[in-house]
Amino acid sequence: MESNEVQELHENSERASEGKGLKPVSFTMSVLAVLVAITTVLGHRTHTEAVLAQARASDQWNLYQAKKNRQYDTQLTADLLQALPIRDQATADKITNSYKSHLDKWNDDLNEEQEKAKEFEGEVRKAERHAGRFDLGEALLEIGLVVTSITLLTRQRAYWYLGIGFGTVGFAIAAWAFFIR
Repeated sequence: MESNEVQELHENSERASEGKGLKPVSFTMSVLAVLVAITTVLGHRTHTEAVLAQARASDQWNLYQAKKNRQYDTQLTADLLQALPIRDQATADKITNSYKSHLDKWNDDLNEEQEKAKEFEGEVRKAERHAGRFDLGEALLEIGLVVTSITLLTRQRAYWYLGIGFGTVGFAIAAWAFFIR
């Protein structure tokens, strides 16, 4: 073995021993990357849930509006029947009573449709709150991952600790989404 090969082996062994101290940093980066992936998927699913709930709420309000229009048209027709001179009062009363029973039913239906629409809107707000927490948690986890990776370049543990701090806060905020009502 020549002297330069000995020198090279010595340098390689020093670098290898330095690398052992970076194993926890690499492990931390792996954990943060997995947490970022999980949080991202949860955030995307929650955004999709919010969009679907918004569509259901819109559909429900459209149904409410359609029933409201039918109710209004029926009320106008009933009012018109009462205002016009009628040849067969018994038939007119039968038709008017039928319209009034429809109006009563539609009043109940309208209240039910309105309640359903408001429930869907509540689901939208809840999903948006969850998604916001997941998004913020994801951003902080990503920051933690990047800051931790700086440790590999600089060999300064302060970046590792700072990255762990960002990651911990990001994880806590993402986990908080599960407790929001």
